[in-house]
Amino acid sequence: MSVNPNIDLATAEETLTPVEKSVLDEVLSANRDRPGATMLVLTLVQEKIGYISPPMQVYIARELGVPLSHIYGVLTFYSSFRMSPLGRHKISICLGTACYVRGGPMLIEKYQQILGVKVGETTEDQRFTLEICRCVGACSQAPVVMIDTDINGRVNPADVSKTLRKYE
Repeated sequence: MSVNPNIDLATAEETLTPVEKSVLDEVLSANRDRPGATMLVLTLVQEKIGYISPPMQVYIARELGVPLSHIYGVLTFYSSFRMSPLGRHKISICLGTACYVRGGPMLIEKYQQILGVKVGETTEDQRFTLEICRCVGACSQAPVVMIDTDINGRVNPADVSKTLRKYE
């Protein structure tokens, strides 16, 4: 398992904000000696901050006394962990069976083109994060796109720009 290539180990901890360092210290001091501390610490940090940045990964690894590759391996193995902040609006394109056969992949291409990001990424202005999901339970309306908690059914690639304008 390799170490996160986005981390400058020499300066990583210097880039932590005071709030991030405070949250990390609080979570680590309460949990560092617990069995299986890695998963617990990562989960609590993400709950409090929303993601676990590369500098946070370095700090957590050092404080827990585990290799950085272990932290990175956990973060990349479990899809529930994020290494960058979510955008203000989360776009989830359904790729369940009904949505897939009714155009889900075309919607992904269109959203990627318009937003200038790939699945799993957030736009530079932090407005949108683009993700896929497997089923939102609205198969009769396929293809479906969820934006935050709004379900948009029978979405056509031509509708994407108009839909996004509602969230500006």
